Amino acid sequence: MNIWVEITVCALLLIGGFFVLVGSIGLCRLPDVYTRLHAPTKATTVGMGGILIASMVLMSYEQGYVSVHELLITLFLLITAPITAHMLAKTALHHENRALRRTRSQHLMATAREQQPPQSPDSTHE
Repeated sequence: MNIWVEITVCALLLIGGFFVLVGSIGLCRLPDVYTRLHAPTKATTVGMGGILIASMVLMSYEQGYVSVHELLITLFLLITAPITAHMLAKTALHHENRALRRTRSQHLMATAREQQPPQSPDSTHE
């Protein structure tokens, strides 16, 4: 096998593995539901993308043609991860899970639960 293909695959696997590890640690260590959503949707998505692209490079080199399966899996992951995070955040809002005290704009959580458009804090109700 070509040394440059091996180096590329190794680099992508190491980068992908690092991001998956960081995302997994973040999922376990972060304090509340809303901050935990960032770990799997951001870091793990990038990590899995790196691992799948490494697989695509290796299979393309060994088979002699471009492998589209890994690319489709990566695209599916990139499309579905933000949608899943949004649905989990909405569920957490409706179950009234608490956010950290230092979270800014907590007044927007009440309006999101009520399905109302946000209002500025200094506006008066008539």
